[in-house]
Amino acid sequence: MMAKPLVYCDYNAGAPIRAEASVAMTRALAAGGNPSSVHAAGRRARALIEDARDKISAAVGADAENAVFTSGATEALHLALASAGAASLIVSAVEHDAVFEHATKALKTNRIAPVDGDGVIDLIALTALLSEAPKPALVAAQLANNETGVIQPIARIAAHCREHGALLLVDAAQAFGRVDVHIADLDASYLVLSSHKIGGPPGAGALLLAPGAPFTVGRFGGGQERGRRPGTENMGAVVGFGAAVEWMMRDMIQEIARMRTLRDRFEAGLPRDAVVFGKNTARLPNTSNFALPGMAAETAVIAMDLEGVAVSSGAACSSGKVRSSRVLAAMGVAPELAKGALRASFGYASQAGDVEAALSALNKIAQRRALAGAA
Repeated sequence: MMAKPLVYCDYNAGAPIRAEASVAMTRALAAGGNPSSVHAAGRRARALIEDARDKISAAVGADAENAVFTSGATEALHLALASAGAASLIVSAVEHDAVFEHATKALKTNRIAPVDGDGVIDLIALTALLSEAPKPALVAAQLANNETGVIQPIARIAAHCREHGALLLVDAAQAFGRVDVHIADLDASYLVLSSHKIGGPPGAGALLLAPGAPFTVGRFGGGQERGRRPGTENMGAVVGFGAAVEWMMRDMIQEIARMRTLRDRFEAGLPRDAVVFGKNTARLPNTSNFALPGMAAETAVIAMDLEGVAVSSGAACSSGKVRSSRVLAAMGVAPELAKGALRASFGYASQAGDVEAALSALNKIAQRRALAGAA
């Protein structure tokens, strides 16, 4: 018997690769060549990488010469943290683990800006931290949270940073392709993007620098990426990343509206007792982070998978384990409710039928839970 097709509702973890990106990668890899070589094969490889750089930079209004390709968003974040030359680091309580754990464990910083009940950074508390932090400070803030989809008021955060002579690192890995992302409008010193969130291949990301943003070179080698990140470029992944961006930008406005329709339909069909986190503030149009009281996330993720639907825990970490959400704790969500947090996220290939299948599976699980509780 053939297995039932998987209904994929976990785009925030990673989008299925776009066919156009896969084709572009295959062609690039078949062409071969080292981009640092001066012969014809090397020049062709270099041209492919620079074409991708142009596409990705243009999508966010950055200068191509200030785009640095990396192995993903995590490396891009760490490259910015290491290269900014800041005297202190301020992070929000809801940052991605790549930043938050580096700040609290490696750097031992206690300069953590709290958030309100909707997950939005407390600007008064941020200003107080900026006032006392050694200068120049670097503030790290996600444009949109990976768990809840809550969008931060980055332009207002940037204004506070400028007032205090601070640099701003914006993690746009989840936001890119789901809201408008423009480095100048955000007033970001550093902007981080990810390939696999938008249908490009995993293993590719980019750090975009604003003109004049400090960058202290700390790595040495062959001088690739204008000396900012030495090592032979992952040509196939970079080309696939560029192709994904090109196709994403063609109909992004319509796709944003379509994803919002899917997300809203999904939330309208949730069981009555479902709690949606961050629903009272601006969120990504594709993301729903919710909990059903009394249902453990780990149990629900497995049960949904058995029904042929892929969702994630609101705090699924890279090792695949499910743990209590630090983000929801920072928002003041009760631990009993937070431990049941689930995340459904939609993307370019999602259809209305996926929403209905996810709701059908979720309601079936909720009914089984209710019957078990009544027994």
